[in-house]
Amino acid sequence: QVQLVESGGGLVQPGGSLRLSCAASGSIFSIYVMAWYRQAPGKQREPVARIISGGSTNYADSVKGRFTISRDNAKNTVYLQMNKLKPEDTAVYYCSVVGEVAGTGPYDYWGQGTQVTVSS
Repeated sequence: QVQLVESGGGLVQPGGSLRLSCAASGSIFSIYVMAWYRQAPGKQREPVARIISGGSTNYADSVKGRFTISRDNAKNTVYLQMNKLKPEDTAVYYCSVVGEVAGTGPYDYWGQGTQVTVSS
């Protein structure tokens, strides 16, 4: 059983910062990709940022220069530092982890989501 536990969401004013965390627990090994997605009301879920096992990162154009994804391999945790937040960043943020379990896979796991609201 693999679980992803997210934290760090909340209400912030435009221009502010938040840091999201997502910790993977259970028998997951060889994590290939850790990523963040978001879904705003009435819109489809979209990728925000991802980091692969070698450390390479990719970002959506809308967050480049403002968001930074990082990971702690020892803790199986991925972070999303969000700076200069805008109202359009308001969404439920989900973390995703792709990895092997008991030598099989890879499988894709999702967190429960954490609300980020940017408003004055």
